[in-house]
Amino acid sequence: MFKRIAQLATLAIGSLALAACGINSVPTKEEAAKAQWGNVEAALQRRADVIPNLVSTVQAAAVSEQNILTGVIEARSRATSINITTDDLSNPEEFQRFNEAQNQLTQALGQLRTIVEAYPQLQSNARFADLMVEIEQSNNMINTEVGRYNEAARDYNTEIRTFPSSIGANVIHGSEPMEYFEAAEGARDNPNVEFNQINNGQAASTAAPAATNDNAMQDRAAAAN
Repeated sequence: MFKRIAQLATLAIGSLALAACGINSVPTKEEAAKAQWGNVEAALQRRADVIPNLVSTVQAAAVSEQNILTGVIEARSRATSINITTDDLSNPEEFQRFNEAQNQLTQALGQLRTIVEAYPQLQSNARFADLMVEIEQSNNMINTEVGRYNEAARDYNTEIRTFPSSIGANVIHGSEPMEYFEAAEGARDNPNVEFNQINNGQAASTAAPAATNDNAMQDRAAAAN
């Protein structure tokens, strides 16, 4: 009888010891962070889906700002061409490439918003207004989901680096810390773009190079779709 009780007690202590070593908590927190990353990707995709329609709407009015529109399309193309898996969340190089591409797109959209100041007629365009609302909502959603992912990644990284869970993380799971999604300095700020009136009454940006050919812009927009 006493031997049986001793065996049960030993088993219970062993189970608690294993649990304390992160046998269950490490993969649980890892899966939570990966699931949250899926929400980040969904928010990023939502923004990417809206951009081609927004550019098409602006293009008709902002004829002389094709360089900015081209920049948006090209930034969107780069951002959507870099795909990472949940395994890459622990790969600093791949994650950094993805992070930088998304930040470049955010900055390009900031330039796009400055066009509105030079083309007041866009503000009265209901379709443009709706698309700008979609972009703003997408950016807010991205910020929210990124914050939640970073918190889940922090929780996981803390778990695998602190005793006693670090034992199970290193010996059993072979866990690697996850990267954090960070905005580049000034990425959320609208750039300071000055517009000057030219002879034909259209606005030209002094902060960007000469406009590209309209046909080339349309080809890029079609490719992005």
